[in-house]
Amino acid sequence: MNKSAKISKRSLESQAADLMREDIVNGNLTPGTRLVETTLAKEYGLSRGTIRIALHQLGTEGLVTQVPYAGWSVTELNDQDLWELYTLRATLEGMAARLAAERICEEGADRLREAYQQLLALCKLGDLKAITRADLDLHKLIIELSSHSRLASQYQLVENQFLAYIAAANRDFEPESVGLSHAALVEAICAGESDRAETEAIRNITGFEELR
Repeated sequence: MNKSAKISKRSLESQAADLMREDIVNGNLTPGTRLVETTLAKEYGLSRGTIRIALHQLGTEGLVTQVPYAGWSVTELNDQDLWELYTLRATLEGMAARLAAERICEEGADRLREAYQQLLALCKLGDLKAITRADLDLHKLIIELSSHSRLASQYQLVENQFLAYIAAANRDFEPESVGLSHAALVEAICAGESDRAETEAIRNITGFEELR
């Protein structure tokens, strides 16, 4: 399918970045893949300048890397990268879950349960792309429910790296187990059990050794 058909009136650079980001997270563009501006421009039906701006955007997100004199490539995650993403997620999401449990209200609990049920429903269908997105959406909702704007801002800076991380982690698990693994976390937050919520948030994150 010609990806240029997906381009609408929104910023062409933003849309090109969205499409490439999706291909990276879904594994269509694998780590280490060289990204040639002329090839991408032809594939997306856009100018090289537009593609270049989109690549710079993805570079700020850590999804692509600019190699001196060699252009761009999809970022490869080494052991250090995996460890950093794991520990950063554990810190941010553990804190967010604790705060969310302390501040949970009936409306927030309903939203969290609804997001969880959506994840469970998608897990039954086995669509990894949809599961990965719903998985991240659930965690982002917990960040929102923490009512900590600076924490949310920091999370947003590395959100797409987390999305790639989650996609990599979910590939090694049965779809339904991905959804069920969030049950205790959701229950703890809705019950207002802050200590348990923090513990479950950290436990829920696939560990460094498993991802290696």
